[in-house]
This record gives sequence, structure tokens and C-alpha cells, in this order.
Amino acid sequence: MQVDVLKDSSTIKRNDKRKRKPALVAVINDCCTGCSGSPACVDYCPIENCMIWIPDDDHPPFGRIEVDPLLCIGCKLCTSKGPEGTFLDGCPWDAIDMVAIKGYEGSHGSLPY
Repeated sequence: MQVDVLKDSSTIKRNDKRKRKPALVAVINDCCTGCSGSPACVDYCPIENCMIWIPDDDHPPFGRIEVDPLLCIGCKLCTSKGPEGTFLDGCPWDAIDMVAIKGYEGSHGSLPY
């Protein structure tokens, strides 16, 4: 697998398929509010475009985050920290579940790797 690391080392851009599946994948549950347009989980994710902001046009500034399961590496960084300077540990709404890849594929179909 070839990985391009851009100037910002936290931004990784994949340009081909992985050689193996991760053990876990992040799944956003119904509790996600998108943190009113400032989701910390997106900033902590080391994979570019893995977590995507989807605005709720009927209820601005709310929205939700969607995770691309083909890009998620199961690192749990999206669940391990709160915004800087706060007491939070992970998503303040408990909206991110780390799911075993086998369980995810059992309910969503096999992912192409």
C-alpha cells in the first residue's frame, strides 16, 4: 500500500487499496449532532476524508458525521479525545461506536479491500 504524507503529518491520503482489513471500524450512531458544525472527531482522525460532515438543512447548525468504512483504519482517535482544554474523553454525545469489522460486514455486506 502506498501512502502519501502531505506537509501536515496528520493528513494522510490513500491512493490504493489496503492489504488487510482493520479489526475495528468507526460507526456513527443516532446520537450524533455534528457538535453544531465543529466536530472534534473529524480533527482527530488521521485519515483525510474518512469522517465527513453532513449538514442538517432543516435544523442548522446541526448535522451529523458519516464515516467512510473503506478509509477508516480503526485507530480510535476519534473516540479518545475531547476538544482541547476540556474534560471530555471522546465524543461528548457517545455517538461513535467502534464495531468489529466482521460484525459490520455481517450487517452491511463485505467491504472491498
